[in-house]
Amino acid sequence: MQNSIYLPAEKRYKIGHTGDIQCLFRFYSTCAAAIAGLAEFGVHSRPEDFIPFIGTGEDRYIGGVAAQYGVVYRTEMKDRVYRIYLDIVESQIKTFAGVHGLLAALTAKNIRFALASSADRIKIDANLKAAHIDPALFGAIVSGEDVKNKKPSPDIYLLAAKKLGVEPVDCFVVEDALNGIQAAKAAGMRCVAVSTSFSAAALEKEHPDHICTDLVEVRRVLAGE
Repeated sequence: MQNSIYLPAEKRYKIGHTGDIQCLFRFYSTCAAAIAGLAEFGVHSRPEDFIPFIGTGEDRYIGGVAAQYGVVYRTEMKDRVYRIYLDIVESQIKTFAGVHGLLAALTAKNIRFALASSADRIKIDANLKAAHIDPALFGAIVSGEDVKNKKPSPDIYLLAAKKLGVEPVDCFVVEDALNGIQAAKAAGMRCVAVSTSFSAAALEKEHPDHICTDLVEVRRVLAGE
């Protein structure tokens, strides 16, 4: 059976050594844009305010922080944050070392993969462009707009698996966010956690199947290199 892998778009993955493999990866750096955008609505936030909402999609990422300051979330907040983000993404995005090598290795081994992100499609496309990654590499791209419930709910991963025609039990998710690990486990998938956003100790509390320090190590796990 052909191996399959799915990759998420804010920074995540999935895999399996036999049968189908799925790997998800995501890239996103919205904190600066969110702080600037929310300030225009009277919310003077700090970077640490956003930590509990990493991986949950922009409505929750922005709205959750606004609520902490007693301000009711409005979709205009997200619209403004996205406008700021699109202006700075080319210069601000930091692609993790090993991303392109990982994608190349999966492609060379004929391992299918999808990109699943709680972010809206406009942000996914901007991130891929800034990271010089061809969207055509992915067997499927799933955004937060495609599901009702964002992470830590499993919906986005289950939809990615469905689009690739693979059973959840045969999937491996690569995640760097606590909410993402919870979503992967809730979906019945195995999970590789990467300590790029949270410490290994913090990740371990969510019981991923593997913990890697970077995507180079993830490549060894997923592609056997």
